[in-house]
Amino acid sequence: MSTLPVRRQPRSLFPEFSELFAAFPSFTGLRPAFDTRLMRLEDEMKDGRYEVRAEIPGVDPAKDIDITLHEGQLTIKAERSEKKEFDGRSEFSYGSFVRTVSLPAGADEDDVKATYDKGILTVSVAVKQSKPAEKHVPIASAN
Repeated sequence: MSTLPVRRQPRSLFPEFSELFAAFPSFTGLRPAFDTRLMRLEDEMKDGRYEVRAEIPGVDPAKDIDITLHEGQLTIKAERSEKKEFDGRSEFSYGSFVRTVSLPAGADEDDVKATYDKGILTVSVAVKQSKPAEKHVPIASAN
């Protein structure tokens, strides 16, 4: 597994509410009550591309998903509508879902691909793997 160099953006002092409970085990099913609208993600470097997979079942990707890139940030927005004629119990999450991740250093925001298959959205961004050039700094004499 490789370490991803990431451009760090200033983070909010307060994490998303659902993230506060992510480290706790699910005590008698309490954690899912806080976790209901979290879009679950996976990310990795794969063949020179940064790949993000989002679990978003039950949506029409053409109408319900919006992907944007801006200043080194990838944002995925999705909306799942509730069926109104449903009368039984539901543990599904409906409404709006949003996740933003920082892209790794060298990400090419002009080379982005997205696919949706079996409830999984995959967004792939090319990453230029170049080492920064070595720079020599001259030293000026104090005299």
